[in-house]
Amino acid sequence: MRDLKISFIQSDIVWEDPEENRKKFADKISKLKSGDHLIILPEMFNTAFPVDPRQFAEKIDGPTFEWMHESAKQANAVITGSLMIEDDGRYFNCLVWMEPSGNYRTYFKRHVFHLGEESGFISKGMGKIICDLHGWKISPMICYDLRFPVWVKNTYRDGKFEYDLLIFVANWPEIRNYPWKQLLIARAMENQSYVIGLNRVGVDDKGMSYSGDSMLIGPDGKVLSAAGAGKEESISTRLSAGDLKEFRKSFNVGADWDNFTIHH
Repeated sequence: MRDLKISFIQSDIVWEDPEENRKKFADKISKLKSGDHLIILPEMFNTAFPVDPRQFAEKIDGPTFEWMHESAKQANAVITGSLMIEDDGRYFNCLVWMEPSGNYRTYFKRHVFHLGEESGFISKGMGKIICDLHGWKISPMICYDLRFPVWVKNTYRDGKFEYDLLIFVANWPEIRNYPWKQLLIARAMENQSYVIGLNRVGVDDKGMSYSGDSMLIGPDGKVLSAAGAGKEESISTRLSAGDLKEFRKSFNVGADWDNFTIHH
């Protein structure tokens, strides 16, 4: 396990225009310094949220998926973000974890938002993924999942933590930016893990405003890096493997965590 170089891109998203968004994020990725191991894009980075899946859902091998592969190859870094995917007649808010080699994994968002439009047309996922990157175990999640601590809970078994970095990609409205920031901090402390929350900025075509407030938080709950509120900004940072190991060694509450099983 070595230090991990990460960039997360806080950006506006062009409403219902996948081609323009792919161009937009390609330009932003090209301006990052080389050497990143992981580049993170927002939730629904190719269309914004919510959109009609009958018009904008892609197959897993569709144009945005292929763009992610080409972008990861060019950057020589893993690229992750979510988009609308159609699978066997159902629609999912799907996070794609794309490696430069073309190997990939997918996470279907577990918690669909019943207070909004999402639950009416999006199926919920049933399983989590843990991705390996240079010795790090990484758990990627999507937006509303942040509010469900049992679903995202880390585990500690046989002297090992299930994950070292928890990621939330989001379209989280500005009107609820206070809980966004507090919940990210809580998730870091309760899971003894780094946490990255990446949110979009701008105003969508439904009039919803997004302030971003994207940040990296250490396992002690301290904010280590943050993007400016309401600004398009890319944050490049380094996660210290040594700091994480030292914190867990000096204050390992994982050994006292409750064991539990989630029933789907």
